[in-house]
Order: sequence, then structure tokens, then C-alpha cells
Amino acid sequence: MAGKQGEQRTRRRLSTEERREQLLSVGARLFSESPYDDVWIEQVAEIAGVSRGLLYHYFPTKRDFFAAVVERESERMLRMTAAVPGVPVREQLAAGLDAYLEHVRAHAHGYRAFHRADAAGDQAVRRVYRRALAAQERQILAALAEDPEFGPLAARRPDLDLAVRGWLAFTTAVCLEWLRDPRLSREQVRDLCTRALLGVLTV
Repeated sequence: MAGKQGEQRTRRRLSTEERREQLLSVGARLFSESPYDDVWIEQVAEIAGVSRGLLYHYFPTKRDFFAAVVERESERMLRMTAAVPGVPVREQLAAGLDAYLEHVRAHAHGYRAFHRADAAGDQAVRRVYRRALAAQERQILAALAEDPEFGPLAARRPDLDLAVRGWLAFTTAVCLEWLRDPRLSREQVRDLCTRALLGVLTV
């Protein structure tokens, strides 16, 4: 009896933010493993150990829930790919990709779920996904424009935005395959992605 009471005393009620994070983590796993239409809100509530009503309190619709999963991963990736002001792109590229790949490996469910969003039938969810990719693209283009080495080159390249978009698609495909079959080390994947971007920039 005493042990049970102690357990009850140490069990802490989750804050609103902690509960929301817990639900998004469950959603990321489910959406990473199954197509959008195959995931049911009831599954999320059951795994999280909450009522369906509570889940709907946080996310009124399934669309809102998946959009929040996508937004959460987008914010994480934008932080991972943020340029360091004043540091040349070539110098920070390897370190930035290392951090990005470590994030991909540590948050594999969220990463997969994020990139499933474009295949979702819901147009609102797809718009969230495409906005996130566009923000990532703008962030990279801004870093290149400010760079002493690549800035002058960027000014002469009307195709640079398309080239960066293509590199992001390449990097995404590489990362998703790496998660599925991790034969290559993180360093090998990093070097592959580094060579691809430098190749695109210097063609």
C-alpha cells in the first residue's frame, strides 16, 4: 500500500506543452509507418493513454493534428539548417550536415512523417509541407547570397533556386534511404551530400 501511494505521489501530471509534445511524438511514429488515410485518431489516443476527447481538445481535426506534426518537424529542420552569420558556407557545410544527419537519425519517425506529407490526400497538409520546404530553400539561398565565395556566383545564376531545390530533394531521398538501409556511415552520407551541393554550385 505504501509503495502504491508513493508511486501515485511521484506520478506527475503533464503540462499542456508536455502533453502536446507527447501526442505529436505518437503521431509522428504512426504517420511515419502508415499513409495518412490509414492513421486513426483513436490509435493516437489509445497509445498516448488519453481520451479521444482530450486529443480533440488539442487538435480539433485529424488534418490539424498531422499539420502540427509536420510543422514541428519543419521547425526542427530549419533550426538544424540555420546558417552561422559570418562563417563561410564551405566551412560550415560539413558541420551543418553532420548536425542535420544526427537529427534525422535521432528523430527518424518525425523525419519520415514530415516527408510523407506531400503524399497526403489533404491539400491543406500538403501546403504546410511545401511551405516548410520553401522556407528551407530560402534559408539556404540567403546564406549563399551572403557568402564571400558563393555570393558573386549566386548573383550570376538564375537557375540557383532550382539547383538548391534539386539538392534538397536529393538529400531527402538519400536520408530516407539511409534510414531504411544504414549501410553507409553518417560521415559517408555527409560527404556524399556535401559533394552534391558543391557540384551544383560550381557547375
